[in-house]
Amino acid sequence: MKHLIDIMELTTGEIDEMISVAKDIIDNPGKYAEKCKGKKLATLFFEPSTRTRLSFEAAMYELGGNVLGFSEAQSSSAAKGESVSDTIRTVGSYADIIAMRHPKEGAPMVASRKSTVPIINAGDGGHNHPTQTLTDLLTISREKGRFNDLTIGFCGDLKFGRTVHSLIGAMSRYKNVKFMLISPEELKIPEYLKHEVLEKNGMEYVETTDLEAAMPQLDILYMTRVQRERFFNEQDYIRLKDSYILTPDKLINAKEDLSILHPLPRVNEISVAVDDDPRARYFEQVLNGKFIRMALILKLLEVK
Repeated sequence: MKHLIDIMELTTGEIDEMISVAKDIIDNPGKYAEKCKGKKLATLFFEPSTRTRLSFEAAMYELGGNVLGFSEAQSSSAAKGESVSDTIRTVGSYADIIAMRHPKEGAPMVASRKSTVPIINAGDGGHNHPTQTLTDLLTISREKGRFNDLTIGFCGDLKFGRTVHSLIGAMSRYKNVKFMLISPEELKIPEYLKHEVLEKNGMEYVETTDLEAAMPQLDILYMTRVQRERFFNEQDYIRLKDSYILTPDKLINAKEDLSILHPLPRVNEISVAVDDDPRARYFEQVLNGKFIRMALILKLLEVK
């Protein structure tokens, strides 16, 4: 595997292998402190990011490597009209591996066809976010100890939420997984996901607008924000942005071992009062992102 563009490019065996390495990194950080000594990661972020970019940088530094790159398109030659292909071919001369975020769907795929070094898709528009999915999978593994026999509720923006799309695809390969898809009518998951992923794989799913009715069934609740940057109409965003706000009273009928996840950043969709609930695992999820990205960098660079 030279690049990671889509989570479905990984077999479940490869995912298990990286989760195992990530857990070993957590238990034995010193063992990995110089694994990437002399290697360079380029972070090419044509779209703003906090967690993803910094976790990639932290991951490479903790492996003993170095980092170069930019955090917005305006600070790169893209502002002068340079193509993605030319940027990648240039940066590939300076770095051993590239993590790239871009607002246009498919841009990392285009980059991978021109690159001489491994490309990691760090998010492309509303399409894919495979390293967030790996983060989610490591978190689920650490929280639940399994991927089979789970009921997962996705709540919020299921139409544009690339993290939702990627995780549904990844979890559709496991047994006895049920999806509760909780959203306003305007933000339901795309039809292609229902037909090409859920129905094609015989997955059980329910679409609903009622979070509280779904709550008692859930093993995992995956909250998402309504993303202003994906809307063409500001009025639609304002009307839908507070459709679901998770508060302590809405968790009264939830399972005691529920795990509440969120890819972050949050806006209003999870009250800060929920942060003190032991079932809130979204900040642990952030930390897991660093460990799984360390494992991914090692895999793509073929470091033993």
